Amino acid sequence: MAKAHIANHYLQATVRGAERQGHRASELLARADIPENWLNRPGQLITEAQLTALVKAVWRATRDEFLGLSSSPCRNGTFALMCEYCLDSATLGAVLRKSARFYRIICANLDIELEEPADSDRLVFFRLNLRDACNDTDHLLQEFLLLMWERLACWLVDQQIPFARTQFNYAPPSHAREYRAMYPGELDFEAPVCGFYMHRRYLQLPIVRSEEELTQFLQAAPAYILHRPSQDETLRTRVRSLLARYDYRDMPGLDALGDQLHMTPRSIGRKLQEEGTSLRRIKESLRREHALRLLVRENLSIADVGERVGFAETASFCRAFKRWTGTSPARWLQSRNH
Repeated sequence: MAKAHIANHYLQATVRGAERQGHRASELLARADIPENWLNRPGQLITEAQLTALVKAVWRATRDEFLGLSSSPCRNGTFALMCEYCLDSATLGAVLRKSARFYRIICANLDIELEEPADSDRLVFFRLNLRDACNDTDHLLQEFLLLMWERLACWLVDQQIPFARTQFNYAPPSHAREYRAMYPGELDFEAPVCGFYMHRRYLQLPIVRSEEELTQFLQAAPAYILHRPSQDETLRTRVRSLLARYDYRDMPGLDALGDQLHMTPRSIGRKLQEEGTSLRRIKESLRREHALRLLVRENLSIADVGERVGFAETASFCRAFKRWTGTSPARWLQSRNH
């Protein structure tokens, strides 16, 4: 049995837009095999599968992927069409730009764009904001849109992207504790617009999914979007997430991390040692993972890969690579091709 861990709040929030259109909540719940008497029962948690089934029921009833919660509907199949349009993109950055352009044309109520500051050291911001949120009284649609793009981005590149911050243009709602499980990184409420921040290097991640995989992903939708990854509360994971916001050449030391984590540098070092690692090892693992990914999936020279992971000289990168893998980048690539 799947564990029920989602707040009961989401039952009423999911059917609210359909109810405004005259659909009965009891019928929608029945289609999802959810007892009607669970509605508005705060202590009754629900599973991801139950919420997925309810969202599908509302999609079918309203014929609206925005669940009847937007001032202008979004026809069923729009998200699938966007994914098919974007799948042949080379990088995640290309997907985000194309998906924003697609939805700006299709959905007038969605303010969406990838903002890329000229300053290469700054994070990029994906603005994903409802122009008119008067029908989204529970913030469900806004929550869902942010989840859609964050989870899709991770799925397309087949890795968990450490989003630096997700922000919302409203005060913390009564169910704000749910957000910690839904969105990685920092949370910022009462911001000017909704959206999320990430380091610009993740825009260069290659798209690795096939058409067949996309078909399976869409058939299961919104299951992957609503799935909540297990929470890893180790200091190692927190440090990795913080370091992922920086260029590989400018990753902070213990003093700067201490300011962000509200810990002394000595405490950070001691705790990481207890977890079997160190700041140096974490930095090395980040560089190693990104280097291997670039070598396998990108048509880059060894010098270019070394530069992207923070090495000023190719020779230094090759020495580090041999320390990580026991062989040179060229021989490592050769071994994979045989």
